[in-house]
Amino acid sequence: MTQTAPSEKALVPFVSVDNMMRLIHRIGIEEMLRGLAEYIEADFKRWHLFDKTPRVASHSAEGVIELMPTSDGEVYGFKYVNGHPKNTADGLQTVTAFGLLADVASGYPVLLSEMTMLTAMRTAATSAVVARLLAPRASTVMAMIGNGAQSEFQTLAMKAICGLEEVRLFDIDAEATRKCAANLAGLGVTVTECSSAEEAILGAQIITTCTADKQYATILTDNMIGSGVHINAIGGDCPGKTELAPAILHRAEIFVEYPEQTRIEGEIQQLADDHPVTEIWQVLTGKAEGRRAEEQITLFDSVGFAIEDFSALRYVRDQLDRTGLYDALDMLADPDDPRDLFGMLQRSRPS
Repeated sequence: MTQTAPSEKALVPFVSVDNMMRLIHRIGIEEMLRGLAEYIEADFKRWHLFDKTPRVASHSAEGVIELMPTSDGEVYGFKYVNGHPKNTADGLQTVTAFGLLADVASGYPVLLSEMTMLTAMRTAATSAVVARLLAPRASTVMAMIGNGAQSEFQTLAMKAICGLEEVRLFDIDAEATRKCAANLAGLGVTVTECSSAEEAILGAQIITTCTADKQYATILTDNMIGSGVHINAIGGDCPGKTELAPAILHRAEIFVEYPEQTRIEGEIQQLADDHPVTEIWQVLTGKAEGRRAEEQITLFDSVGFAIEDFSALRYVRDQLDRTGLYDALDMLADPDDPRDLFGMLQRSRPS
């Protein structure tokens, strides 16, 4: 077989899980969360440039598989992601993901990356960007309801970006709470393990819900929520999956990423299609107000949107030259004559 080394045109940078973890530690977890937040905020401020569409979802009884595409006209990006709540019983992740960036002018991929770890980072960074806009002034305590894979990232993002000092943990699985508390030990946040959601909420200005069951659920009841709090609801992310009592939604000022997607997947699927919501990009650009009064209840009905993944991939790509934490994958055919793909094949046949 005639073998030739792939040309530079054939190689695409690939960030593996191992290299993503090395990258996070090279930069520093909190520093990278701040960097991701800056990229997400910058891209939301140029919202009008992006293609926007609800993610393409394939639902099954076990979970959902989704594609999340967008483009700013110069770079195209997409993420593949699944959500399978029962996976943990088999020792598997509930969520896995990978993503790609491509040059719009040529259509050639310019980055392929794992996004299981990166999605956790970007989700936390997005939550903190929004909390910085909407939470009461000098918020220092967060209740973290649901202590699974996202909980530590959410806590550290709120610490790095919003100045969080204490997190109050609750999960119906006490082992999950112990896991989260152990992981956060020594990272600069006071951790309090609680025996109920009601106990966790005591004294918290920010309330984050992140549970995994794919069903209508009431994690927070109306009587649990007093005035002057910010709710960061990130668990509801597909049709038929919610965490908040409808009465809370009617008392809160609701902020979303992209209404056309959130009305299908978020907490507001419980409300009328014309229920008023404010888009986060409008607050970031000054076109709409965020929190208007200390006693107000604000709710970020977060389902995750493709532009956040685009921002995260863009951030990672910008770190590769200085860190070298990637592999070059031979992904693209590069024949000597672009019209002679068959000739390239024939030159590699066994002799």
